[in-house]
Amino acid sequence: ICLGRLKEKYLVDACAEYIKRLRPYCRLEIIELPPVALPEDPSQAQINEALQAEAQKITARIPKGAAVVSLCIEGEQISSPEFSSFLQSCALNGDGSVAFVIGSSYGLSESIKALSKKRLSMSKMTFPHQLARVMLLEQLYRAFQISTNGKYHK
Repeated sequence: ICLGRLKEKYLVDACAEYIKRLRPYCRLEIIELPPVALPEDPSQAQINEALQAEAQKITARIPKGAAVVSLCIEGEQISSPEFSSFLQSCALNGDGSVAFVIGSSYGLSESIKALSKKRLSMSKMTFPHQLARVMLLEQLYRAFQISTNGKYHK
């Protein structure tokens, strides 16, 4: 579940490539939701209000019984093998699906983070917001390659 659409063709193409690679391993659905429009220089109150409105949209789209994983800067940084193990544990624990949530450029509301089975951070480094989706799809593909002893992960 992502807030916002990808704008750059190279990001759309990269996502399409990883979606194609993931088809043999999982059923994948990308849900794009529009972020709440904010003024040029929003106040913290306006940001908080927008995050709450976005949280309602997100919550409505989380599949019943899904393990929710929020991507957020204060999340845990884990290795690719640890990520693969986490996904395997979700399957073993009977989670019907895993819903990854990528918020708007202002992040996610605390209410969404509170629903999460895990909070993940991609890095301490700052990346363009739209790159998060490509990075997540690549790590999902890598995780399946790790769990099936594929050649992709070295």
